[in-house]
Amino acid sequence: MMIIRWLFTLVCAFFIGRLMTKIHMPSILGWLIAGMALGPHALNLMPQTILDSNWYNLIQDILSVGVGLMLGTELIWKKLKKYGRALLITTLTQSLGTFLIVSLVFSVVFYFQGIPIWLGFAFGGIALATAPAPALSITQEYHTKGPVTNTLLPMAVLDDIVGIIVFFSVNAAIAKQVSAGSMPWYMVPIMIFLPILIGILPGYITGKWLQRSEKPASMLSIILLMIVATALFGWACNTYVTPSISLNYVLIGVSFSTVFSNMVSDEKLQTIIQIYNPCLLVALLTSIVNLGAPLNYHLVIGAGLYTVLYIVSRAFGKYFGARFGAHRTELPETVQKYLGLTLLPHSGVSLIFTGIICATLSQEPNLVHIVQGTIAAAAIINEFIAVLVAKKGFELAGEMNA
Repeated sequence: MMIIRWLFTLVCAFFIGRLMTKIHMPSILGWLIAGMALGPHALNLMPQTILDSNWYNLIQDILSVGVGLMLGTELIWKKLKKYGRALLITTLTQSLGTFLIVSLVFSVVFYFQGIPIWLGFAFGGIALATAPAPALSITQEYHTKGPVTNTLLPMAVLDDIVGIIVFFSVNAAIAKQVSAGSMPWYMVPIMIFLPILIGILPGYITGKWLQRSEKPASMLSIILLMIVATALFGWACNTYVTPSISLNYVLIGVSFSTVFSNMVSDEKLQTIIQIYNPCLLVALLTSIVNLGAPLNYHLVIGAGLYTVLYIVSRAFGKYFGARFGAHRTELPETVQKYLGLTLLPHSGVSLIFTGIICATLSQEPNLVHIVQGTIAAAAIINEFIAVLVAKKGFELAGEMNA
């Protein structure tokens, strides 16, 4: 019965997404609305028991590998050699720029309010990461093509890595301030490199298999089978090797597909991408509904100064950080002007990081309330704004339906 309710939620989300396209809005807005409206805080068609169930989370892990697969197909060595240095520098300027700006804004505000200024760095650590699924769904729906798209997709991978490093470093420092348990320093590189290592072997096996396959149906079967195998391999490692941390399955998928994408010809890779697109749509739909389901729309009513500061300062850091890095590395003008607009979505990442920070701050319930209330409200408001702004960014860059 729980599976039927979940599947019915997805069907409703799909049709709500179709309705959004009728008024020239991205489908993802409909998916987010459906997730929030049908989730545990509203109509409860998809209750919390589903979100907490093992089968549901395993399916989400598999689908996360499927989303990461599309990002990995952009990490072709021949392409990266062209923009590699510029891509890395721009990723650092927009990520670290966002972290510094958000941290500074909140530290100043907290100083005058008598709140520990180090709490400002918690907001900075949460703010710097970008969720790839929303932007990727827009690139798929509107068939975007051009310098902004080519820069954004591989940047989403690098941004994830920078986000993990900075966030868990901040979390460790805050844990020392409140005398809570702290994650050992060596766990940070494990969280980054273990997902990458997990994806390499299945990716190599898939690449060898695909080299001998010519029929599209056969190639799709191989891809789908190996997505499941890769996710289960990651689950086994997470369960029996590193049970104390949560692995990033999108990063596993990125590593998996990067390996096989560099082993096949450009023509075969394009065929794989084309036949995989319908499956990617399902993965994105499910992932976005999963992002919307935990969001409590009541928090929008209580959104206050902190929420506004968070949304504005994060947007400022992302846009101008990306613009500065792209300008300094002489990336195309459209990338300089509009890349930052496509980097604003991040609700799923923000909620995960918020949960970790709040666990660290468990001895300071007043601080937990500030973080939870601010980020939860911002996740709802920002995601709707960010999707529309990202769509506008691709439109201004002239990459829609290219």
